[in-house]
Amino acid sequence: MIRRQRNKRKLNAEINVVPYIDVTLVLLIIFMVTAPMLTQGVDIELPKAASEPVDTQDNEPLIISVDAEGNYYINLGQDETQPKSAEQIAAQIKQILSVNPAKLMLVRGDKSASYDQVVQLMVLMQGAGAERVGLVTE
Repeated sequence: MIRRQRNKRKLNAEINVVPYIDVTLVLLIIFMVTAPMLTQGVDIELPKAASEPVDTQDNEPLIISVDAEGNYYINLGQDETQPKSAEQIAAQIKQILSVNPAKLMLVRGDKSASYDQVVQLMVLMQGAGAERVGLVTE
């Protein structure tokens, strides 16, 4: 008797993941290119320092910036690029701390800003009720 070999095909139950990897890599490249463009605020050259990043568990910190000329900026509302007076900054900090006393406060001081300008801002923040103030570095 002659045996016949059956050309029975086995089903392939594997998923081809190569297209998914390609799409993932393209999305990664898109996010890497667009992420630096999303930085908001005033253009400030930060000083370099070796430090650990601050853990922000609850929400976004309040950042007050000092530029090279000594102007103050706060990352609130629509007019983040408009300089604020010391009184306006103090009033906004008091208002924020009355709602959230544990709000994280950070100071972004330009590398060219004088030490006195940064210290005056920190004193202003302390007078408005901020107990802990951090410094932003690169």
